[in-house]
Amino acid sequence: MNDWTPEMVEARFVEAAMVLRRLPAPRSQGYFSTWPKMAVEFADLVGQTPEPMRMPPPSAAAISRMEVTIGWFAWLEPIDSRIVWLRASGSRWKSVCWTVGLARAAAHEHWRYALCLIAWRLNGKDRLQHVGRRRMIAHARASTDARQI
Repeated sequence: MNDWTPEMVEARFVEAAMVLRRLPAPRSQGYFSTWPKMAVEFADLVGQTPEPMRMPPPSAAAISRMEVTIGWFAWLEPIDSRIVWLRASGSRWKSVCWTVGLARAAAHEHWRYALCLIAWRLNGKDRLQHVGRRRMIAHARASTDARQI
């Protein structure tokens, strides 16, 4: 795949956050119970709230994609990677801005720049040294518009 767009990068980060959320909780090793499982009858369940439904564990391919996607954070500045991860995990802009200490417009610009930079690197291009955030975002937007025509 050589035609990465910022939207595709965003979708991969969202998928990685969902896969990480679906992984089983870590358990401490060495502790186990020798007691048998309790046989639960219907009368025992009356009046209890049902357990929430859980998604099945992710596939091995999804876990591999998640590991590759998390490796992309090495290309970003710490604040940019924090914003991208918070947005991928479903945080609202207000809480993102509070967490990183930026205004909404600045946080959105950092987020767009990070997605454009990752798409740029995935397309096999090196990061340009003297290109600012806004110019990189405009370049990515123009190349996306050219592909849609």
